[in-house]
Amino acid sequence: MSTNFEAKKNAVEDIKNLINSSKSIVLVDYRGINVSQDTALRKEMRNNNVVYKVIKNTLFKKACEQLGINGFDDALNGTTAFAFGLDDETIAPRMIKNAMKDYQALSVKAGYHNGKVIDEKAVITLASIPSKEQLVAQLLYVLNAPVASLARAFKAIAEKE
Repeated sequence: MSTNFEAKKNAVEDIKNLINSSKSIVLVDYRGINVSQDTALRKEMRNNNVVYKVIKNTLFKKACEQLGINGFDDALNGTTAFAFGLDDETIAPRMIKNAMKDYQALSVKAGYHNGKVIDEKAVITLASIPSKEQLVAQLLYVLNAPVASLARAFKAIAEKE
């Protein structure tokens, strides 16, 4: 076998590993973004444990076929970058949504979440969900509110007497 075939085979295995370890994936059309913007975006993604790569569409399609994932055919045309969210389901979509505000050239092609291919609208909806840490903080606030109100009431009664 040729070294090029082996390299492609290894690349497909790496992509399959990325897909399997990701909580969500966003396919991005990055046409029109310049090098400095791309470098800043990659750095921000890396700092948030999101793998942002430009992968050949054919290699990604091959990896998806081997994993039994269908539905990306329309999205795998033209320039495509992939944001793999490793820790949180919402981090990759949220970061891409925020980057789209800064770089108007970016656009979402599709996404992958919970074993399903999702469209641009679903990716943007996923991006609007708060992170797990924010949801836990909101829950704790709601659970703590009645106790805090009761404590204030007891304090007011004690001060009154």
